[in-house]
This record gives sequence, structure tokens and C-alpha cells, in this order.
Amino acid sequence: MQRRYLRVLCKDFLSMKGYAIMELMKIGLLINPIAGMGGRVGLKGTDGLAEEAIKRGAEPQALKRMTETLTSLKERDALFLTVGGEMGEKAFEATELERIVVYRSDRKRTTPEDTKEAVKRMMKKGAELIVFCGGDGTARDVFSITKDKVPILGVPAGVKMHSSVFAVNPEAAARIIDAFIKGDAELTEGEIMDIDEAEYRQGRLSARLFGVVRVPLVTGGIQGTKESYGSGKAEQEKEEIALYLAEIMNEEQNTTFILGAGTTVAAVGKALGIEKTLLGVDIWRSGRVLAKDAAEREILNNLTGENRIIVTVIGRQGFVFGRGNQQISPEVIGRVGTENIMIVATPTKLKSTPVLRVDTGDSKMDRKLRGYVRVITGYGRERMMKVE
Repeated sequence: MQRRYLRVLCKDFLSMKGYAIMELMKIGLLINPIAGMGGRVGLKGTDGLAEEAIKRGAEPQALKRMTETLTSLKERDALFLTVGGEMGEKAFEATELERIVVYRSDRKRTTPEDTKEAVKRMMKKGAELIVFCGGDGTARDVFSITKDKVPILGVPAGVKMHSSVFAVNPEAAARIIDAFIKGDAELTEGEIMDIDEAEYRQGRLSARLFGVVRVPLVTGGIQGTKESYGSGKAEQEKEEIALYLAEIMNEEQNTTFILGAGTTVAAVGKALGIEKTLLGVDIWRSGRVLAKDAAEREILNNLTGENRIIVTVIGRQGFVFGRGNQQISPEVIGRVGTENIMIVATPTKLKSTPVLRVDTGDSKMDRKLRGYVRVITGYGRERMMKVE
């Protein structure tokens, strides 16, 4: 017989006047401990490369992200069904939230099979929402069990996140969970997308739709699916931006430029006469490439007196930092200075991208980056946009 978890609410405990009995909502919660570790060390993902990421000095990010979500929760009328150790339990240590462990892995390093088994047990215990921390791969693992039976919500911690099931950041995830507990969250459809990481590391990006799920939603809380722009008009717009930036860069001979990922910045490389890494971060100064596909440490080692960061916007999602360019870390941004960031985006892309977003993993840095910024949209043309 399934155990019922009840909370007694009573204005006068001694007389038991005005009492009410409420069954706690059950929410499943799990973490992929290695999610996102490959980002800052330039691996473009961690699937199958956890040991290599650790060798390169990568540090776990997912537990920190989920802890930030849990400590931001305001609602307490829920019972969390979680996993032992770093797959969930440890994230509760700084909270007084009610939880029980429904699964423990006996593996030294957890696997997708642990995620799937944990979700099965959460659903068997009556979970009404599954909250997970990871990237697109974790989303796929969760979806393979839940299908459309239980809503899911992702706390972003992966290197690549194309699926529209992720909150824009841990704080937004907390707001969504709060609203769900209160019954105020609307359920919408979210897409589970994923890419082949081996292809991605070779500079080829191909996302595939794996399914559609239900996702709780509050205004501005969920990211959209990444959108690509390959029309002739968009390509002409990229070339115009590239020519403009190439002129600026060639004039600033003593400045080190950190070139982010994406086709718009790749067009800048073409205008400079270099082969820009499409999905990585390159470093350029005085007419030559100092480093290709650089990790965070390599970027920091190449910074000089004058530095600039050039990044583009992820179409529709609006992310400038925190999705696919974690190598440009809060420390890198702090050393370069927020005033030396150049954001580029085509007018075609911005038509479907009303606001910009940042999710660097450092809430203080995110606050510094928010506000109105200039976005270069053409040769000598700029547009003011808001970073939320």
C-alpha cells in the first residue's frame, strides 16, 4: 500500500479547531552530476568524456545549479522524491524541504540507466512533476520513461540545450516549481531535441526532434527551441556584419579578440581570411589566430591589456552567454570587462528573438550583464536590446 504524506494545518493545535489535512504534492527531482563539465574545458559536451573533462580540470556544475534552484523556492507544500548522493540528495542539504530517497546508484559514476530507473521509481511513487538538472541528453533519458504521462522541467546545466523544456536559469526554475505547487503554472508543449555530440565536436551541428512533452510554464521562464537561419537574406546580413567587424579588428592591432561560436561570428573569421571554428571559441590578435577551439584556461592565458569578446545570439532562445559558449566564463568576462563585449545578430534572427538572456552560472555576473545593450546588426548599424 502506498504511503500517504499528510500535513496537518491547525490554527489552535490544543483544541484542534480550524484544522485541515492536506496531502503533499509529490515532485521527483534528480541531477546528472557530470552535466556541463565539458563546457569550460572546450569539449562541447560530456557524453562519454567525463574522465577527459576531469583531466582537463573541469568542475561539476549540476549540483550547484540544482542547489541554487532549491534554495530559491518559496513554496514548501511538497514532498520531493529524489536520488541518493550527488544525483539529488546532496542538493537538499542547505534546505529544510521534505524529501525521501527513492533510489540509490551503486555505481562509482552514474549512468543514463540510473536516471531512467530513478524516474521509474518516482512515477511509481506518484510524482506529479519530474524536475531534472542536466542537458539535452538528460532530457532524452527522462523523456524515454515519462513520455507524455508526467510533466517535466529542466534546470539547465548542460553544454548544449536545444530542447524547450529548460528554465532559462535556476531562479526561473524555482519560480516555475513554486507556481506548479500552487496550481498556478500553465502546462504547455515542449520539444525534446538532441544532437550527435561526436558530430558536434567536429564542427557539424544537426539537431533532431525526439518527442513532445508537457512542461509547466510561467511568463519568461522557459527557453524556446533553438532556431537556425540559413536563408539567402540572412547570409547577406551576416556578410555585412562581418565586413564591418573585420575593419574594426584590423584597426585595433593591439587588441585580443575572443571570437565566440556560431555562423555569424564564423562569417567574421571568413572576412578576416581565417578559418573560424564554427562551434568553438577562437582567439585572434594582430592578423593571426593565437588559439583555435580554446578552453577557458587558454583564453585567460592569452588575455592582454586590451581585450574584446565578440558573441552572437542564439536564435529565438536569445542567449548570449551560457549556451554552447561556457568557455567564455564569468572569470573571462570579468577580466575583459562587460563594456568590451560586442554582440552581433542579423535583423532576420532578431525578428524572432524579442529579448536577450544570459546564464553564465554566476548570478552576480548575470546581474552585471542585464539591462540594455547595443547589438551590431549591419555595417555601422546597431539596435538597442534588453538583456533579461
